[in-house]
Amino acid sequence: MGLIHGALSGKAKSAGMEDFALGKTKILVATQVIEVGIDVPNATVMVIQNADRFGLASLHQLRGRIGRGAAESYCHLVGDPRTEHARARLDIMTATSDGFKIGEEDLKLRGPGELLGTAQSGELALAVADLFKDAELLAFARADADELLKADPRLQAAGHRAVRERLIALYQSRWNWIDLA
Repeated sequence: MGLIHGALSGKAKSAGMEDFALGKTKILVATQVIEVGIDVPNATVMVIQNADRFGLASLHQLRGRIGRGAAESYCHLVGDPRTEHARARLDIMTATSDGFKIGEEDLKLRGPGELLGTAQSGELALAVADLFKDAELLAFARADADELLKADPRLQAAGHRAVRERLIALYQSRWNWIDLA
């Protein structure tokens, strides 16, 4: 049995992974440090303790560490979900292995966060649109905005003054990098 965690040196982690990949170690106990970049085709069983505490992206990445070879693989999610969101995350993980579907459901659960800020989750404050129901309309609006900014990057044309003033009013105090002056 091997053990890998973040406090180990890079050399010790690599040695532990190599032993596991070569079959010298039959069972590997690891922290989330194995989430990305590990490719061991003979790994066929994973147990994720406290799975209800992980986000969907992390669970998907962890689950992706197994099933890379020809043998049938199993991922066991062990947890005690105490919130509706925790239960929903586990339900999503047991319903699909499609990363795009998982990402879409994660977006629905967590919200998109801020378009021009740093929040990675939460509600997007659109005045009249719904990010999911109006995706096609929003794509058209984005294309129109891109076209407008290509033609007039600083929004200086007379017909664009109202847009320019509204953007300054909305964002200048919060994002000082906006420079339309």
